Amino acid sequence: MTTTMTISPERSISRWSHASDQELASAIADRREAALGEAYRRHSAAVYGLARRVIRNQALAEDVVQEVFLRLWNNPEKFDANRGSMRSFLLAHTHGRSIDIIRSETSRRKREDREATMTAQAGPSIDEEVWQMALADKVQQALQSLPQTERSVIELAYFGGLTYRQVAVHLEIPEGTVKSRIRSGLKRLQVTMAEAGLTA
Repeated sequence: MTTTMTISPERSISRWSHASDQELASAIADRREAALGEAYRRHSAAVYGLARRVIRNQALAEDVVQEVFLRLWNNPEKFDANRGSMRSFLLAHTHGRSIDIIRSETSRRKREDREATMTAQAGPSIDEEVWQMALADKVQQALQSLPQTERSVIELAYFGGLTYRQVAVHLEIPEGTVKSRIRSGLKRLQVTMAEAGLTA
């Protein structure tokens, strides 16, 4: 069962300061908190230093330190003095956990980037939609203020999708007249929209 605890290295100095790594591990297996405190006193700076160099984030490095020593408290039997020192054992766990965190953080950032991209591609925001609706309403109002001759050619060309020549044929007027009416109508629209505070 996982146990959380507060490590107090100062309690351990008098009794465990000369204990070997194996003795500390055995004492930790016997649930001697002071032995864990001594291990923390000896090795926490090295553990933190490695985690900080790998992760480059103080808060995450501090989390790694807590996780590494909590793992030692919960599974002291995994330390084998015949295979190396306790510091090497702890640093190996520190490096592995730090790499896991980097991968997790990288994955999280990529996921957030994908979500942001999908949101951006999904379409305009509510504010943009409201603005577009308001703008369309203003344009319609401005169009209604134009003379019929100018409004009809603009509606056919810009909203009906017809070419100038097609508009001319449809209205049975010269193409030059179509162009002239469109230019005149667009100038009126520009002035009307500007007066309404809607400028490009």
